[in-house]
Amino acid sequence: MLVSLMARLLSAHKGSVLAIVVLQLVQTTANLLLPTLNAAIIDDGIIGGDTGEILHLGGWMAGIAAVQVTTAIAAGYLGAVVAMELGGQLRGELFAKVQSFSSQEVGVFGAPSLVTRATNDVAQIQNLAVLVFTMLIAAPAIFIGGIALAVHQDVVLSWIVVAVIPILTVIMTVIVRRLIPLYRDGQGLLDRIGRVLREQIIGANVIRGFVRQDHEIRRFDEANKDLTRNNLRSALLVAGMMPMIMLVVNLSSVCVVWFGGHRIDAGEMRLGALTAFIAYILQILIAIMMAMYVFMTAPRAAACAERIREVLDTKPAIADPAAPAGAHAAPARPENEAQPEDAARPGHAARPVSTSHARHTARPANAVEFRNVSFAYPGAEEPVLDGITFTAAPGTTTAIIGATGSGKTTLLNLIPRFLDATGGEISIGGRNVRAMPLEALRGLIAIVPQHSYLFSGTVAENLRLGSPAAADPDLWQVLESAQAADFVRALPLGLDAPVSQGGTNFSGGERQRLCIARALLKDSPVYLFDDSFSALDYGTDVRLRAAIEPLLERATVLIVAERVATIVDAGLILVLEDGRLVAQGTHAELMESSPSYREIAASQLVLEETL
Repeated sequence: MLVSLMARLLSAHKGSVLAIVVLQLVQTTANLLLPTLNAAIIDDGIIGGDTGEILHLGGWMAGIAAVQVTTAIAAGYLGAVVAMELGGQLRGELFAKVQSFSSQEVGVFGAPSLVTRATNDVAQIQNLAVLVFTMLIAAPAIFIGGIALAVHQDVVLSWIVVAVIPILTVIMTVIVRRLIPLYRDGQGLLDRIGRVLREQIIGANVIRGFVRQDHEIRRFDEANKDLTRNNLRSALLVAGMMPMIMLVVNLSSVCVVWFGGHRIDAGEMRLGALTAFIAYILQILIAIMMAMYVFMTAPRAAACAERIREVLDTKPAIADPAAPAGAHAAPARPENEAQPEDAARPGHAARPVSTSHARHTARPANAVEFRNVSFAYPGAEEPVLDGITFTAAPGTTTAIIGATGSGKTTLLNLIPRFLDATGGEISIGGRNVRAMPLEALRGLIAIVPQHSYLFSGTVAENLRLGSPAAADPDLWQVLESAQAADFVRALPLGLDAPVSQGGTNFSGGERQRLCIARALLKDSPVYLFDDSFSALDYGTDVRLRAAIEPLLERATVLIVAERVATIVDAGLILVLEDGRLVAQGTHAELMESSPSYREIAASQLVLEETL
């Protein structure tokens, strides 16, 4: 898994990888030559008393050392650059993949886990790539070259190397095999602690409201202790490795000096050869330690690679239809739709809010039709929606009302294919939504979600999500229509006022009105309002609906509502019960024919009349 992932990522950097390999081989070769030259200086220069030989060989050593340092720095720099690019590429792929997920896939992985995979897991693979470029490429060359040159210096002492290598291999194998499951479990525990932290931060007021701080502290403490225990066990294994390696290295050095001294005393070995042999055996052991360090890091990276591949290999439940060969992308609007006249002018926004004529040019039939539509979550015993059939006509408002859990939001989410219907057919302007590219489909729709969410930035940046080219006068006009202009003007920076993540520096009603303004800025044939007026007081609700009615008079508008007063003038009202469409019609018709609707209306209208 890890090897295949790394190979795929490195395929785009073949030139850089080849350069790193060449540089590492050059610096390794230079490093291996230095002990041999040092041995010659000792034997031929110092012991022989030849100062000229010392200067001559010393000059060569200085030049080779300069080459070794230069190539090592260049290889390290280039390796770091490639590793960082791999990390950036992998994060980009994960982000793009998550963007293609429906809410079902996001729910399977969980938001905290997806964040951890795109940050911590990618960082682990990035760190491994740095080690591979700086250590693992050089280690085999040092190991093989060191053995060859050590044997060249003295064949008899080379048996010490032969005896040491299996011992170090056993140590490495045992530690790595024990680290792999620990690292795999550790990444899962990291997900868990991230999930607990996220829930406790987001739900802080709920925790305080129910006085559950002690329970949550114990819950976090349990997750924290599990992660700490896992990290401690893996850290102890890594920490225990170093003393064992140093013990083997030091014992082997003692053996080399002991037996080498006896061989020099017997005239079977020269002093320079012994110093070179000691240098080579140390280089061999260092190469083994470098490889072991990489192999100890690899299990964590392998566990991370598995988790990343899980995300990348997941096929989104909702995807673009397969286009036939030679086919062009679907238009951003239904066929035969007349574009706003001003949209063709250079430098003009796609929907100039301040020009009313552009909003009222003729539109095609952009009706939203449901034909026997059903939806059920995978593995669910009962469908959330069953047999839904209706037509939301252009120029009218279609309202959806029903008890909590009746499927109102789910119905709305089927139109832009945030969820895919499991039965029946949904069409816009006569085109099946499944046959349209997702970008084109969602380009037809402006949405105000149930949970009013704003992004960190400024008020203007949030509004321009609906139309990036919109000018400030356009922003102020939609703010006026959404009854948000007064509180935005009151902000010290107006449109440039900062917005915190999620819009938490605004009240619920202010966030809701800003989200409505954002949707109004987008020129769309279809508008979806998912319980978008619930945080507004009755007076603001009435003024807002009156202000936006002329803006949307030719659009198809669907509204999920809890208050009957919000939808009393709707052209079509759908009444849902337990996922079934039990009644549809105007307010007057439903008051006569639907007991469910009469019950809802009676309880709300009486209350509102007293306000």
